[in-house]
Amino acid sequence: MEIVWYGHSCFRISERGKGSVVTDPFDAAVAGYGPLKLKSEIVTVSCNDPVHNYSKTVKGDPLVISGPGEYEVSGVFITGMHTVSEKKETDGPRNTLYIMDFGTLTVAHLGRVSHSPTQSDVEAMGSVNIALVPIGDGASLNAAKAAEVISMLEPNIVIPMYYDTPYSKLNLDPLSKFLKEMGITQLETLESYKVANANAFTEEETHIIALDPKIMS
Repeated sequence: MEIVWYGHSCFRISERGKGSVVTDPFDAAVAGYGPLKLKSEIVTVSCNDPVHNYSKTVKGDPLVISGPGEYEVSGVFITGMHTVSEKKETDGPRNTLYIMDFGTLTVAHLGRVSHSPTQSDVEAMGSVNIALVPIGDGASLNAAKAAEVISMLEPNIVIPMYYDTPYSKLNLDPLSKFLKEMGITQLETLESYKVANANAFTEEETHIIALDPKIMS
């Protein structure tokens, strides 16, 4: 499996022999980072906001999933779960988190979740190998809440998303604030994250992996 980050909550997740998934494609005019030029079989949209729902930028006539339910596309099993905001629904769009089962690996994309899940939500999500977690506040999780969610999910790998970078147009907290909350003093960033299967995870401890955003030219 390879996971590439394009900024904010947008990733491309690909596994040999399976359909590729693009999560939360954004409108670059609103979000920054430059226009996306992506192709996939599946697009997931966590909420109805131009930083998360600009699916028309993804080529390949993908299936666009934008709400709760169970889906099977190109060998990927996807479960969408609605999360209830701490704020009133009128204060912002509803969020859907997605559990993506690629057979050998399970990836959770939390979207723009704004609070810790309930215990029943955690049980419904099942075992998560890789969690894509918002950390930059901005109507989503701040560093402290993100750390709390991570402790509940206990994934093998956490890849932070939705935080401030030089390319972002949004007012978000930086990665350093989250790292301080997690007690991490130094963290190397990768161009992409690659893993063969769940057998690669031999430790119970959760590891944080930070990615450099891939800027489309």
